[in-house]
Amino acid sequence: MSTMKRLIEQDLENWKNSRRRKPLILRGARQVGKTYSITRFGERAFDEVATIDLERNPEWHRVFEGDLNPKRITGDLEVLLNRKIVPGKTLLFFDEIQACPRAITALRYFYEELPDLHVIAAGSLLEFAMKEASFPVGRVQFMHLSPLSFVEYLMATGRNAAAHTIMAPPGRLADSIDDLLCKELRRYFFVGGMPECVMAYTATGSLRESFEVQAEICETYRMDFAKYAPRANRLCLNAVLTSVARTVGRQIKYSRLADGYSNPTLKKAFELLCLAGLINKVPSTDPSGLPLGSAASPKIFKALMVDVGLMRYLSGMPVDVEYDQTDLLDIYRGAMAEQFVGQEMVLSQNNELYYWSRRAKGSSAEVDYVSVHAGKIYPVEVKSGPAGRLKSLHLFLKQYRNSPGGIVLSMQPYSELQKQKLTFVPLYFAFSATGGTGTL
Repeated sequence: MSTMKRLIEQDLENWKNSRRRKPLILRGARQVGKTYSITRFGERAFDEVATIDLERNPEWHRVFEGDLNPKRITGDLEVLLNRKIVPGKTLLFFDEIQACPRAITALRYFYEELPDLHVIAAGSLLEFAMKEASFPVGRVQFMHLSPLSFVEYLMATGRNAAAHTIMAPPGRLADSIDDLLCKELRRYFFVGGMPECVMAYTATGSLRESFEVQAEICETYRMDFAKYAPRANRLCLNAVLTSVARTVGRQIKYSRLADGYSNPTLKKAFELLCLAGLINKVPSTDPSGLPLGSAASPKIFKALMVDVGLMRYLSGMPVDVEYDQTDLLDIYRGAMAEQFVGQEMVLSQNNELYYWSRRAKGSSAEVDYVSVHAGKIYPVEVKSGPAGRLKSLHLFLKQYRNSPGGIVLSMQPYSELQKQKLTFVPLYFAFSATGGTGTL
């Protein structure tokens, strides 16, 4: 795990040095590496990390009973930890903060009364705890951690040069490098980006080992469903999670997600899985102007899984058949490539991901995703085949003159078709092609 470098480390560094710093809450689904990333950052950037795990130590919740004076709280924590907590030198880390809603409320007082102390909190299912806490609106900052992106996966598996290649602006690569990146991407489709799965694969070189870990992670998620009660039915949550894994890339209709449940029950399950970070909702939007969210449709949307490897496991796809597909865009009817691109764009678009769908009488058009980069709007299509089969993309560019051009992510080499305002980009460049940046 020592080589698991994350792009969020630069964001954490910027937060540490910011004059307008507030206590930070790191969100993300369970097991995406929040604790590891914060601990690694703390050990590198501070003299000490004071970690308060509020799930493992329920008796420590008493510290947050009564008044929420941060000087008293840190004094009590010093006694429990048997170490000093020194502003400027110590990182105070509240792990699994969702287990103690009063600790979430306390963050506002750290901001107001102890601003020199660096405070980070992490947790999953945070939104559920926030219903029980007086939430410190305007007194905290948020960051989001996803599973390892493809570039982070390459770094974790020792492919540093390849990682730097795909972080650079897309361009034409030598055939041998293209072959290598396609092989690695195929592997990433199946291993996915959950840190424990990547560790299992790098330690053994066995895909099967990573598949076993995927099964364990999904079982953990299912055990968590008990915590969603009484908000949702556990069996319904499981059915909806599996259904989304099998329908990535298709518009969601609640009634089709599972049999035997009412639409309101299915909608509630879907929304709770979104809150828990296990699925990402991708609404349709009108790309006439920015921000895209202001024109997003509440009723027309599709969904992604949190991770391509977990999608593989939950969908039940036959690995032996799908892994042997020569074209990555053919795997699982193209849904895996669309999941991969969506996952990369969740990062490049800062968790604001949309697509375009036009429903007209006699004709419908749809573009897989819409990217915003340097204030410009680009349609993004995940496609195999030549430019002639991109009717929806051409229609988008004709209808929205504000867009400088379309991006086609495929298995073809990089090329620019200036007359058609299209750029063909290899799939592995999905992050940088859609505006993603970062420091390795």
